[in-house]
Amino acid sequence: MHPNLLPTPEVADALASGRPVVALESTVISHGMPYPRNLETARALEAEVRAAGAIPATIAVMDGRIRIGLDDEALERLAAGGHAVRKLSRRDLPIAIATGALGATTVAATMIGARLAGIAVFATGGIGGVHRGAETSFDISADLDELARTSVCVVCAGAKSILDLPKTLEVLETRGVPVLGFGTDEFPAFYSRRSGLPVDHRCDNATAVADILRAKWRLGLDGGVLLANPIPPADELDADAMETAVAQALADAEANGIKGKDITPHLLAALERITGGRSLTANIALIRNNARVAAGVAAALAAA
Repeated sequence: MHPNLLPTPEVADALASGRPVVALESTVISHGMPYPRNLETARALEAEVRAAGAIPATIAVMDGRIRIGLDDEALERLAAGGHAVRKLSRRDLPIAIATGALGATTVAATMIGARLAGIAVFATGGIGGVHRGAETSFDISADLDELARTSVCVVCAGAKSILDLPKTLEVLETRGVPVLGFGTDEFPAFYSRRSGLPVDHRCDNATAVADILRAKWRLGLDGGVLLANPIPPADELDADAMETAVAQALADAEANGIKGKDITPHLLAALERITGGRSLTANIALIRNNARVAAGVAAALAAA
């Protein structure tokens, strides 16, 4: 195990014995939801993974180490810290480790921690991507480059709907990242099941996903695979209403000069306010669904 990693005994034992493990990010705890809803959701995600037959490994940076799996005290520390907790992507990891900062991992940083620990499957809500207006702002999430270089399967409900989905898929294609649809031919739009944009291949079960992961990595094709898993039908929000809400949230961010790594947390909070909390409820439902699917994929990989 890498010297900068600190797995829990449960995670270390599962990895050593070849049992399925699912990585979970921690930014959703510190920056994605209000307290105590964030703590409740973090616990629920771990419970979903366990119920589906895998071991959860929530990843964060604490006291100079990348923690692979968190106990309840550590989850509480992240949840209660809120925005005082540093939001960590690839560029931030060495600084946080060297300074002993408390940091929550984004998709990119969670992928790095998972790969170092030997965890092949990671569940999140939605990946970052190409922001609207990127042709002038050049605001493109580091998640996309991480998917191109780090060999982890990321299970998500598509890219966050605040983003430019067609451009995000174009970048993933250029970077050579396979985009699979879990039971769908279309790339989901986070709160909505459909975007009108095709995925590269449809998989209807976890075994089919695991077969593609093995084929990719056995060929020596480094880099991740994106498994797009639509929000459950009962939890889907109206696409037109959400597009209106996103436009309002983006206008609010521009008026307040919100940019860079602060933009996504600001927009998610604005959407929660605009939708009267419905966006947060949908967000929790979709990430719990992703945790269940990720556990199935991890189990299928472990069964080989």
